[in-house]
Amino acid sequence: MSELAPLRPRDNTFPGEVFLQFAADALTWCGASRADPLPLEGLRERFLPEPTVCGRQNTKLQYAVLAAAALHGGTEPDLLDEVAWWQADDFRQYALLAAVAYIRAAASRGACRCARRARTSPSALAIRRVTSSSGHSRSGHLTVRRAIIGGIVRVAEVISAK
Repeated sequence: MSELAPLRPRDNTFPGEVFLQFAADALTWCGASRADPLPLEGLRERFLPEPTVCGRQNTKLQYAVLAAAALHGGTEPDLLDEVAWWQADDFRQYALLAAVAYIRAAASRGACRCARRARTSPSALAIRRVTSSSGHSRSGHLTVRRAIIGGIVRVAEVISAK
């Protein structure tokens, strides 16, 4: 996360929005659906034992987890409206934690070949869609997004190898 800090614009949801898209993809990888839901109870304890979050931080993490689930379900959360009150430019951290939790949950449910799916995931395809004909993304972050996609693919490869 510290390596991404100089690359992200202040007062912007990037790269948190990309992390949420990967979290939503992880829900697809693990087959989460109405018929076979992924229980959110204890998600943090089971799949994010490293970070210690409490109070307002827990609320922020919960929002990122639920926003990713909303994306998976086909809705688009209003990120700017929600994160504006946070009084800290830390949305990307909680979105990354949500992505890590869901990727680990996918791995625990036996979602194999995550890396291959990540290369053709809706998020990877969405990155291509936001690219204009000049080769630059509308937000100007195409190079950084490709680096993030590469990092997430590497994480998925490591998880699927275990």
